[in-house]
Amino acid sequence: MSMLTPQGLKGKQFRVTGTSYPRLGPPPRRGRRIMMIVSSMLALALIALGGVQLVGIFTGKAKHGAAQACASVPPSGKPLAAPIAATGSPAASASASPSAGETAGASPAVSAPPLPVAAASAIPQPQTVTVNVYNATDKAGLAARTADELKKRGFTVGKVGNAPSALDKKLPGTAELIAGPAGIGAATLLGSQVAGAASMADARTDGSVDFVVGDAYTALLDPTAAAAALAQALKPSPSASPGPGSC
Repeated sequence: MSMLTPQGLKGKQFRVTGTSYPRLGPPPRRGRRIMMIVSSMLALALIALGGVQLVGIFTGKAKHGAAQACASVPPSGKPLAAPIAATGSPAASASASPSAGETAGASPAVSAPPLPVAAASAIPQPQTVTVNVYNATDKAGLAARTADELKKRGFTVGKVGNAPSALDKKLPGTAELIAGPAGIGAATLLGSQVAGAASMADARTDGSVDFVVGDAYTALLDPTAAAAALAQALKPSPSASPGPGSC
C-alpha cells in the first residue's frame, strides 16, 4: 500500500482527474497587493526628490544664492554705516575742535573715537579717579552740584567750570566722558553713574576723566542703580556662532 493511499481505500485503486493541480500555498491576499503598490509609489517619490536635489547641486543654484547673500556683508564684518553717538554729536566734530581734555591740560586729541568698555579687573576705586566736571548747558551751577555729588561718592574732583567752546551748548544728551587710554577703566566707572552717557577718547596720558554735563542731564543715578549699570556694562555680550551655510 502506498503512503499516499487515503484511509478507507486500502487495496483500492484511485486516480486524480481534471486538468489543474491543487494549490500548495495560500492564495494571495488583497492587502499585500496594496502594500506593494504603496511601497512602489514611495520609492518612486524618493528617487524623484533625490534627482531634483542633484540637479540643484550640479547647476549651482544654491551656491549662487549663498554668494549673493554673503555679498551684502562687508569683509570686515562691521556695519557699512557708522552708528550715531548716544549724545547725537558726531565724533568728527569733536575731533575737529579742541576737546574738554585740552582745558584740563591734556595734549590735543588726534582723533575722537569712542572709548571701549574696560574689563572688570581694570575698574579702579572711586578715590583713585580724578574727574573734571564741565557744564555744557545754560543752567548755572550745574557743574558744581554734579561735582559735589561725585565727591560724596568718593571720586576725586579736579577742575570744575564751563565746557570749552567746542562742546558748550552742543551736547543734547545727558553727559559725555572724555579720557585717554589710561582712563578707560575710570571712564567706565563714571559712565555707570549717569544714564545715557557717551564716551570719547583723546590723547591725554594720565588717568583723569572729563565729565561734561549735557542738556538732558538731571541728576546722577542712585548708588544702587549705578552699581547695577556697572555690572551690566561689564557683562560680556554672548557671541553667536555661525550656523551651517552662513557667511
